[in-house]
Order: sequence, then C-alpha cells, then structure tokens
Amino acid sequence: MPVLNERDYLEHAVRSVLEQDIDGPAELVLALGPSSDGTTELARRLADDDPRIILVDNPAAHIPVGLNAAIRASRHPTIIRVDAHSELSPGYARRALETLRRTGAANVGGIMRADGRTPFQSAVARLYNSPVGLGGGAYHGSEHEGEAESAYLGVMRRDVIEQVGLFDETIRRGEDWELNLRIRQAGHLVWFDPALSVTYWPRESWSRLARQFRATGAWRGELVRRFGRRNGLRFFAPPVLVLVSATALLVGILQLIGVLRGVATVIASVIYLPLLAYALLVIGVGLMSPGGVRRRLWTMAVLPTMHLSWGLGFIGGALRGARDTVDASRLGSRNTPLP
Repeated sequence: MPVLNERDYLEHAVRSVLEQDIDGPAELVLALGPSSDGTTELARRLADDDPRIILVDNPAAHIPVGLNAAIRASRHPTIIRVDAHSELSPGYARRALETLRRTGAANVGGIMRADGRTPFQSAVARLYNSPVGLGGGAYHGSEHEGEAESAYLGVMRRDVIEQVGLFDETIRRGEDWELNLRIRQAGHLVWFDPALSVTYWPRESWSRLARQFRATGAWRGELVRRFGRRNGLRFFAPPVLVLVSATALLVGILQLIGVLRGVATVIASVIYLPLLAYALLVIGVGLMSPGGVRRRLWTMAVLPTMHLSWGLGFIGGALRGARDTVDASRLGSRNTPLP
C-alpha cells in the first residue's frame, strides 16, 4: 500500500486489509511517502500495534516506486495491491486467491466501487461508476467475468511480476495498465472477477479532482507516445472534446469580430452541434442523478471537469510528454473524516 497524506483514510484501509480471512500467513507493507498531515505518525502507531504491518520508505512519493519498494520488502508468493484511499470488501482476498487458482491468471482484479459522504464526493463517485463519467474499463461496473486488458489494484503472482520487471518507475500514473500490458505480452492472463469489490473514496473537492484528472490525462498521453494504439479508443474522447471546445471558442470570436460572415459563418456554426449534444448529455445525467438538488448540480459540474481536465492533460502529455507531472491533489490533506 503506497501512502501519502491519507490520515483520514489510512486506518480504515488498513483495517479492511487486516480483517481479510485467508488460509496462511499474511503481511501488510506500507510504503510511506513524506506526508505532511500526520499520516506517517499514524502508520507507525498502527505498526506498533500489529506485527503484520511492515513499514518502508518512499521518499520520492511516486506510486510505482513505493509499490516496488513494498514488493521487495514482502515475503509471500502472492502480491495484493491495495490503496490507502480505498477499502477491501469482506472476503476479497480469499475470493481473489481462489480465482487465481481457478483461472491460472497472473493478475486478478475486480470492481472499483466508488462511494462518497458529501454531495460533491457522491456526485464524483456516481460518475466514477458510470461509463459516461470514467468510462469503458470493466472494473467500473461490468458484470461479466473474463479476460481483461487491465486490473484495478490487482492480486498478482509474484513470480510473474518479477519476471516482467515489476512496475515501471518512470510512469507516475497508469502504471497498472502498463504492467498488465507487459504481463499479457509475456503470454500470461489478466482476469476480471466482478465478485471482487473495492470501495474507493474519490477526491473531496473540485480543485483536487481537477488536479488529479489533469495528471492522469497527462500520463495517458505519455502512454500513447510510448505505446500508440495499444491504448483503447475511449482514451481519445476527452482530448477530442477539448479540441472541439477550443475550435468552437475560436469560431465564436471570429463571428463576433466579423471575420466570418454569410455562408462561412453558417458552415462554421456546425462546430457548435457536438457541444450542444454534450451539454444536453451533461444536463440529462445530472437530472437523472439520485439525491437532492445539490448532488445533481455537482454532477453537472463534475462531469465536464473530469473530461476537460483529463483531456487537457492528455494533449499536453501526448505533445511534449508527461515529464515530471505528478498528482498534486495528493500533496496536501484536508480530507473529510470517515466515521
């Protein structure tokens, strides 16, 4: 479990891991980044109370670096990746181990079931769980078990991930997808089991969400630079939305200052049609959202935030590379406490 500024979530995440019922020994390795909110002190207290918790340092604070440090410090033949911003469902580990044995897969994952406690976080969670929001991956809500492109978090055979070289530490986001690509290229199976469920708590504010999605989009653009069309077509929808929006803005300016007139302005106005359709989609998704008015309004704000932030990041990452882009939403913590 890589950990950075997760004071309000860490204890719940750790408890969900340690309460897993499996046959045989287990340990939990926390890779501690340089937190500024008391997370490290909390992690040390938890480790003092339970000998199954092992602590390793991750001074760079990068997720794949922390994951590799934790894997190297671990002792057992199966690696279960967990996240400090999530909670494993009861029976998760036992079911995952059974699925590994049953299918012969190298990596098994399940559903990322986002949840929220405030109107904003609940709106984000609903869109995480919707193909309209985050879209496409089986782990966002598919009910069909089978071979998969990638796995959320993942329950992995140690010998296989060591064979392919662990996580690529030059990739700051999308490291799971890239590792699973190498696993599949090596002839191994990645498997999706919808009976596996992990609760994920999204970012708690609009600004944090925007920063998170911009960083994720930038690294997907980097992955497109590196791996081209091995990336699914769904990853190209947000940058297309950004380009259409920018083109419509330019057309609008040219119409206002009189550069486009007559037939030219009529033809150019066609660019507004996809944006109109998108606006109707956003409004429709918002109106159909369960809950009160605040949650519906947040849904209408969150959906374009996710798409446009991701798309802007993607374009930058595809054109010049992600470089040192990090998820700045993780660098400070004023989280909403859980009960």
